[in-house]
Amino acid sequence: MPPVSAGLLAYRRRGASVEVLLVHPGGPIWARRDDRAWSIPKGELGPDEPPLAAARREFTEELGVPAPSGPLLELGEIRQPGGKRVWVWAADAPHLSGVSDRPLHEVASNRFEMEWPPRSGRVQSFPEVDRAEWFGLEVARAKLHAGQVGFVDRLVAALDRRAGEGLDQAAGPE
Repeated sequence: MPPVSAGLLAYRRRGASVEVLLVHPGGPIWARRDDRAWSIPKGELGPDEPPLAAARREFTEELGVPAPSGPLLELGEIRQPGGKRVWVWAADAPHLSGVSDRPLHEVASNRFEMEWPPRSGRVQSFPEVDRAEWFGLEVARAKLHAGQVGFVDRLVAALDRRAGEGLDQAAGPE
């Protein structure tokens, strides 16, 4: 059975524009990659863990800040080219900026260990996420892994539907 991941795509409005929060993977393999290297904060589900609970947990683990509270937009599931299934929800997060005096780009991510350099026998610890940034939608489409771009398109469609239905543009309190 292919793995299942879940994530939370934070967004905010800047005038008529929308920005989304993406994370860049840490570690030496991703250090020099930028376009198509960024991701929605997400991760694999734990045993018997509901996808939304995993999405909130992964957001907090990868960014070091609590997941946005308030209403969510379900963006559904996309099957990645390798077979992994990814579920994503979107959260309006206009006030998400960091914790105390730490800017958001200085994330406090969980860590992983790997042998580095390869075949050296030396195990090093790296942050799972080395930075997070807000991007406009077009830039986000270029930065995201190709298999996740569809979630940006789904967010735009959901926000357009809300506006067309005359729903309040704010998704609720932070």
